[in-house]
Amino acid sequence: MIEEIELDAEDRMQKSVESLKDDLSKVRTGRAHASVLDPVTVEYYGSDVPLYQVANLTVPDARTINIKPYEKDMIPKIERAIHNTDLGLNPSASSDVVRVPMPELTEERRKELVKHVRQMGEGARVAIRNVRRDANQDLKKLEKDGEVGEDDVRRSEKEIQELTDRYIAEVDAILDAKEADLMEV
Repeated sequence: MIEEIELDAEDRMQKSVESLKDDLSKVRTGRAHASVLDPVTVEYYGSDVPLYQVANLTVPDARTINIKPYEKDMIPKIERAIHNTDLGLNPSASSDVVRVPMPELTEERRKELVKHVRQMGEGARVAIRNVRRDANQDLKKLEKDGEVGEDDVRRSEKEIQELTDRYIAEVDAILDAKEADLMEV
């Protein structure tokens, strides 16, 4: 029973870290990468679909994303969808490709992004601490119900605290790397 609580806590903490990584990958650093366009949906035969389902996305250089739609009549729709998504990007269309140049980040914008990233990191830390709290409550309940002894609960609480410390340190390392990436000119 105790092992199940510990494994569940570790799994949930790992998911919090993975969620943070996923969220941070969407924060633009000034370098082009196709995941910046993940929130873009395009109207395709009456329904909204993600951009990557109607076009091939490539990154030819550090400042440009090329979008080559599978159907040429999608070019104006793709261009409009990128404009309508609040990403601050200005696509330009040619005969068969939509080019999205990535604007240079200003110092002020970089600092705003760092603040946003720190808030995301604090959210991940809170989620990890909530997992610790839930696991400790489950352990106390087991102890109260007489299913496990006090020594087992103390040992397990210590292990859960070590897990918490490890995952919070991982969050801090991820945040430090992202902040350095954002402040890099």
